[in-house]
Amino acid sequence: MIQKSDKRDRATLFRTRLNEALRLRGTSQSALARTVGVDRSTISQLLKGTGARLPNAQVVGECARALGISADWLLGLTDRPETAADILANTLSLTEAPRALVDEQIFAWHREAAGYKIRHVPAGLPDMLKTRELLEWEYTPHLGRSTEQAIGASEDRLDWMRGTRSDYEIALPLFEMHSFIAGEGYYHGLPRDIRQGQVDYLLEITEQLYPRLRLYLFDARRLYSAPITVFGPLLAVLYLGRNYLAFRDTERVAALTLHFDALVREAAIGARDLPAHIRKCWAETAD
Repeated sequence: MIQKSDKRDRATLFRTRLNEALRLRGTSQSALARTVGVDRSTISQLLKGTGARLPNAQVVGECARALGISADWLLGLTDRPETAADILANTLSLTEAPRALVDEQIFAWHREAAGYKIRHVPAGLPDMLKTRELLEWEYTPHLGRSTEQAIGASEDRLDWMRGTRSDYEIALPLFEMHSFIAGEGYYHGLPRDIRQGQVDYLLEITEQLYPRLRLYLFDARRLYSAPITVFGPLLAVLYLGRNYLAFRDTERVAALTLHFDALVREAAIGARDLPAHIRKCWAETAD
């Protein structure tokens, strides 16, 4: 049941918040009166009155617009002073996603979330689990001469990420792992010796870092996921190809966390069973 606020209490809160907004904006009563289109005495009365009356909606709205705050906040209907547009801008952002190893934005998000669990559905094999040879094969056509420099800088960042106290859960489609091992699809033309080295490295790193690093394989015929990363409770990021779509509001971060947790819960291959599965699939390619 919604409780009604006392009119006098709401009027007192309005005066308190209007005073606070003026102070924070460094705006005078005279300047606010000119912007709103009322006499200075009207603003003075709003700020110093003692009655239970609130100004009309037009004045409240104009004061809020002039001070760049929410009218609902002035009236005590919300605890957030930002306007709806500001809230949306702060909770949702579109950021460029370069086709390169050294992605400063992703690295900044990892540093911000240091110590929290990172949940990740990559677009392919995760860069942080790739060998140098695979990275060269994959990125040289796009980065050219700068590939070596990019890989070196990336390795420094990946070493930092591995050294943090964050736990990593990675959910990868079964077909992605199978395509890589067989050298099919995206990995068509990848030499067998590079695949062999990558398989050995995957086995080494997943066994060495378990349980801080847990890699799961889910069946994309049963479950689907776009590439996403959830940085603890702080933000969730969708990878769109040329851009990242980042959410910081609690509701959407929680929803994408639940989505990821469902992938883990329904995984066809769990983290404990992953090494045996990789060895079995690799052995089958030799037949």
